[in-house]
Amino acid sequence: MTYATRLTQATADRGRLCVGIDPMPSVLDAWGLSRDVAGLEACARGIVEALGDRVAVFKPQSAFFEAYGSAGVAVLERLLRDIRAAGALSLLDVKRGDIGSSMAGYAAAHLGEGAPLWADAITVSPYLGVGALRPAIDAAVAGGQGLYVLARTSNPEGATVQLARAEGDRSVAQAVADAVAELNPAADFAVGLVTGGTHESLGVDLSGFNASLLVPGIGAQGGTVESLPAIFGAATRHVLPTASREVIGHGAGELVERFERLVLATAAL
Repeated sequence: MTYATRLTQATADRGRLCVGIDPMPSVLDAWGLSRDVAGLEACARGIVEALGDRVAVFKPQSAFFEAYGSAGVAVLERLLRDIRAAGALSLLDVKRGDIGSSMAGYAAAHLGEGAPLWADAITVSPYLGVGALRPAIDAAVAGGQGLYVLARTSNPEGATVQLARAEGDRSVAQAVADAVAELNPAADFAVGLVTGGTHESLGVDLSGFNASLLVPGIGAQGGTVESLPAIFGAATRHVLPTASREVIGHGAGELVERFERLVLATAAL
């Protein structure tokens, strides 16, 4: 079964909210946990234990696990298995990007049965060229997995590069979006984009885009679910809104209530 099909089924069953698992120090503090590997594991796996049968997609941020070295990466491996066992999809935020054998090596870590950090989808960077992502694209399609390519990210600093003019007088972000849309029919529509929900205007035409749009920035970064139709227009049907600190950043006691409030808001999209 393709990633696009599995994502459609998961969001139909559980709603269109992706929950970010970002166990940063401030989140550990809010949970009353220690800033060490034990606290990291209790927080991250506790999120899945509490919400695993309700959430369509979890998005662990690899950086917060890698910060603890091999012990943190081992926690991430266990977390990814937890997500899979709960029947949710895992979207690992690793933002990998390289060329040739190096890209193939990154892909082997996450894509294909038996990958040590297997995830249903991962994020990748196109700034060595969308074509350089081919090893990851091929591995994702073969494994029924997905990719999300950075295009118009939620951080304000991204505009300097992403809205710069590229060949054909398109923005860089538009060139990335167009290239991904062109390759998707032959790639089982497995390749989505990362497009932040924090902008008044994206500066990118996504009206003809043909796959999933991962939309971070809901909540702590200022984006709202209610603003998404105005930002994305006809592409709103592809939007996968993502909230991290807005859901997990206020302690375990508020976790379920905050999730339910946001997932209900996404039902109107």
